Amino acid sequence: NLQNSNSPLMEQLTFFHNHSMIIILLITILIGYMMSTLFFNKFTNRMLLESQNIEIIWTIVPAFMLIFIALPSLRLLYLLDDSNNPLITLKSIGHQWYWSYEYTDFNNINFDSYMIPQNEMNLDSFRLLDVDNRIILPMNTQIRLLITATDVLHSWTIPSLGVKVDATPGRLNQVNFLMNRPGLYFGQCSEICGANH
Repeated sequence: NLQNSNSPLMEQLTFFHNHSMIIILLITILIGYMMSTLFFNKFTNRMLLESQNIEIIWTIVPAFMLIFIALPSLRLLYLLDDSNNPLITLKSIGHQWYWSYEYTDFNNINFDSYMIPQNEMNLDSFRLLDVDNRIILPMNTQIRLLITATDVLHSWTIPSLGVKVDATPGRLNQVNFLMNRPGLYFGQCSEICGANH
């Protein structure tokens, strides 16, 4: 299940997911119907060796189905890479096993964010998601995230915003996003990089 979308990009990802699932469902129903009619009918055609018409049909129909999936996918791919003018820039550095954050638009605002150990958690905390220092970002504002790592591969992810960026040592990646709802969003490292990340 997808999380509720809290950004325009995640809404577009959800629409594309639903669009693809409808096409896949129609293909599955059509193939299931064809297979069931082939298995349960008594008709045979011993003289059928080749048919140019059927070969044209089963070449063109899948090509159109792939086009109906590929065009929205390419549009979404360019939307995800589109960089609007950001009003705030956040730099995130992945470490084993914590994140360092820097608000680059302000002087000397940086901090480390560690996952809260299980023995120190409150009853209303979320295991493996809550951290000791949270990022505070404005709503309805274009945000640019610059991300890198110092040791191993990490991946900065907030599923409800549709954001997932790899943090690679020696490389600076960027992503832009916008939050259109206020709230507390949980992210995680979606790379298998260690126990506490």
